[in-house]
Amino acid sequence: MNIENTIKKILSSELFVEVSEEEMGLDDSLRNDFSLDSMGFIELRVNCEEQFDIKISDEKFNDQNFKSIRTVADLVRELQMAKK
Repeated sequence: MNIENTIKKILSSELFVEVSEEEMGLDDSLRNDFSLDSMGFIELRVNCEEQFDIKISDEKFNDQNFKSIRTVADLVRELQMAKK
């Protein structure tokens, strides 16, 4: 499963987003389209850290990196590459 699909699965099964995985667009707003609140963003961060074996620093945990599924996936890739 690729990173984007894993994030969709997290949003659907762990954060109970009302939008089906098939309807989730990679550039849809996590806040506006999926109604994530501050607690949801924290849960998404923790789930990504666990799923992808990465650590998201407070500096990287920002609106720019947590804007959409695509931006979160890009951050995950960046952090995975930095570990190598």
